[in-house]
Amino acid sequence: MAVLLFFLLIKLPVIAFETDGERFYLKEEAFELSWIHSVEKEEWREYYERDGQMLRLTETHFRTFGAGVPSDGTILPSDDGFVHMRIDREFEELNLTVSENAQTMIRAGGREMPLYSLAEDYGTFRISVEYIHLWNYVGGKTL
Repeated sequence: MAVLLFFLLIKLPVIAFETDGERFYLKEEAFELSWIHSVEKEEWREYYERDGQMLRLTETHFRTFGAGVPSDGTILPSDDGFVHMRIDREFEELNLTVSENAQTMIRAGGREMPLYSLAEDYGTFRISVEYIHLWNYVGGKTL
């Protein structure tokens, strides 16, 4: 009985993606967020890790410097045509507008998931770390 109670009470950390009342879970500890920049029309990539109850932006990749580019990161060597910048910034949550035009994607665990296909065009996602019960972990909607 104690073992059953333990499994009913245990909570596991996930990265939750919420849109229009629907919640999707990412069980991996890290993910890549990418989109097509609205002005430059080039792909941007950001790399996040789950760090306790926070999301940590660890790195960003972009083609050119311009408005909105972080200025406090460390430039890393690269030869893939992207500027690689190390960032160390924590967020309680991310609020993200997605669209087919921007091709907003998540990559994790060898999978690629188009967020824009899970929401209305120009819909929003709230991304945060949550602790969910084991039964939600096993039976919930995953990305």
